[in-house]
Amino acid sequence: MRLLPATLSIYLGKQFIKNVLIIFGVLMTIIFLADFIEALRRGGDREDMTIGILIQMVVLRLPTLSMKLLPFIALFGAMLTFFRLAKTSELAVIRATGVSIWQFLFPALAIAFAFGLLVLTVINPIAAAMQAQNDRMEAKYFERHSNLLTLSTNDLWLRQIDDDGLSVIHARGVVNQGIDLADVIIFQYEGDSEIFTRRIDADRARLRPGYWELHNVVVTGPNRPAERHTRLELPTSLTVLQIQESFASPATLSFWDLPDFIATLEHAGFSGDRHRLYFYSLIAGPILLLAMVLVAATFSLRSLRQGRTVLMVLGGIITGFVFYFMTDIIYALGLAGNLPVLLAAFIPAAAITLFGLAMMFHLEDG
Repeated sequence: MRLLPATLSIYLGKQFIKNVLIIFGVLMTIIFLADFIEALRRGGDREDMTIGILIQMVVLRLPTLSMKLLPFIALFGAMLTFFRLAKTSELAVIRATGVSIWQFLFPALAIAFAFGLLVLTVINPIAAAMQAQNDRMEAKYFERHSNLLTLSTNDLWLRQIDDDGLSVIHARGVVNQGIDLADVIIFQYEGDSEIFTRRIDADRARLRPGYWELHNVVVTGPNRPAERHTRLELPTSLTVLQIQESFASPATLSFWDLPDFIATLEHAGFSGDRHRLYFYSLIAGPILLLAMVLVAATFSLRSLRQGRTVLMVLGGIITGFVFYFMTDIIYALGLAGNLPVLLAAFIPAAAITLFGLAMMFHLEDG
């Protein structure tokens, strides 16, 4: 394919970037205001909460939220670009010189794909760090009694707070997604203080509704003889779902850190499907942005030729939202094991790309 002259390519690229930034600014302003109002509702009645803290938390969430909206930003930004070029008759002049639709779209497609790579390699780590900081502030100001879990290659540390006090659980093996622990040591502290009360060693522990079931137990403590039990029940408010959800959210891990975290997760006996799906969806991101430009061109150019602008704009918007909901369904199928995770992550991007290409070939014969 013969490329456009450099001057024209740069001009079209600038128009695309300008309109994408306009859409980005509008959507981010709306999201900031909506999120800030929700933050006021949640934290407005807390004495230790200030407006500055709420604004800081909202700002920390913005990069992650903006990454979720990038496909829509690319779609609406491209549609706005093509409509403006058509309104000023620039598009008609460019096409009259014999430029094919593929030559005309190349600057926008290249910029969308390049920006997707930038998001993947640079912006995502920054957004992950900011989201992790927001989660720490959430735990501090809104979830004071949360259970915290730390995972290393060989060990699991679990912190639980109940009415009886603080318990720190250490295990050297995990099976059944956190239901069964092996080589367990539990350190118990009185109330909210740091006064150590006893240590419990067990060969294995199983999480039952409302309690840990410990086997081959030795209980020791300050100024008390060791006690041996074949079986011991330790009350807990934890559930299996809470343990599995205590891992770092995929959004708080950078693209570069996810592979190692997934390997550690699976080595410890937990499923890494949620994090792997997120990792693969990040890789598919640049393709998805490119596909959204194709979809935008499909609806924008058809509206110009057929004089049905409002109908085609509505069609583009509906297509974007249908894609969003279908993506959620496909991801859910992947997490449920009904689809391979790799396939579930790439199906949305591949489907919307094929849709855009098919429509463009139908629209353009050159």
